[in-house]
Amino acid sequence: MADVIFDAPIAQAPAKPRAVFRGLLHNPAILFGGTVIAIVLLMALLAPWLGTIDPTGINPIARNKVPGAEFFFRTDTGERIRMVAWFGTDGLGRDVYSRVVYGARVSLLVGVAVAVISVVCGLFIGLLAGFFRLFDAVIMRIMDGLMAIPAILLAIAMVSLFRSSVWTVIIAITVPQVPGVVRLVRSIVLSVREEPYVEAAVTLGTSTPKLLWRHVLPNTIAPMIVQGTFICASAILIEAILSFLGIGVPPEVPTWGNIMAAGREVFSLFPHNIIYPGVCLALTILAVNVLGDGLRDTLDPKMAKRV
Repeated sequence: MADVIFDAPIAQAPAKPRAVFRGLLHNPAILFGGTVIAIVLLMALLAPWLGTIDPTGINPIARNKVPGAEFFFRTDTGERIRMVAWFGTDGLGRDVYSRVVYGARVSLLVGVAVAVISVVCGLFIGLLAGFFRLFDAVIMRIMDGLMAIPAILLAIAMVSLFRSSVWTVIIAITVPQVPGVVRLVRSIVLSVREEPYVEAAVTLGTSTPKLLWRHVLPNTIAPMIVQGTFICASAILIEAILSFLGIGVPPEVPTWGNIMAAGREVFSLFPHNIIYPGVCLALTILAVNVLGDGLRDTLDPKMAKRV
């Protein structure tokens, strides 16, 4: 009888990988989001070849050039090169196009790093809180305390306490994101723990690590993938806000946030300083969110669209 109960969930197992992959390819949200993210990723990886000049190079003669204007740039060897400012230049004569291209690197690094670290930490803590009642009360009260503080304020406080760097920003954004992951994983574990096949596995003497690995953890994979995409989009936006406020990554590192911050005082005269990085930021966040919606529709059996 125990064997029958233990094998019962096989009929409720997730769809086969081939069926899931077919569903991903036929989902327009995933196609749109994945295409935009792939373009931004290629832009970040190929920045040394796509960028026209050094994104940190200051050229006072070429200050505040409009998009499409020509200017001269002096190389390290003293050679003067005629360049075209596709996106214009900022108040220090830096090429906005090159800065936008290189800024994609920081945004993607922060978004992906925060998503991965948040999911890994939240998954581990959530498994402990959901499966072991002894840790549940203590862990969840700590998570409730962190969630009571607005994420942007907690990130600002942490960045202000430590030296400004990309990894400081990543850690500062990660900490407020972990409680949400913990609560999601805990709710899944509490539900799975009461399933008959888990109780049967416990009765048969299955060790706790094996039980978590084989029966509990697989049920969290799909929700964590979806949650990771939303965390990535949120992290990209928070990084841009911190950089815009001047407390994010160092000013010499080009990011979409500090590019817009450099042009906010002359926006009425030279709006290109904000429009181009703002459009890239908005499209990237939109693509990540749309991708997350598509993954949720495909991977969640309750919301999957039947074809």
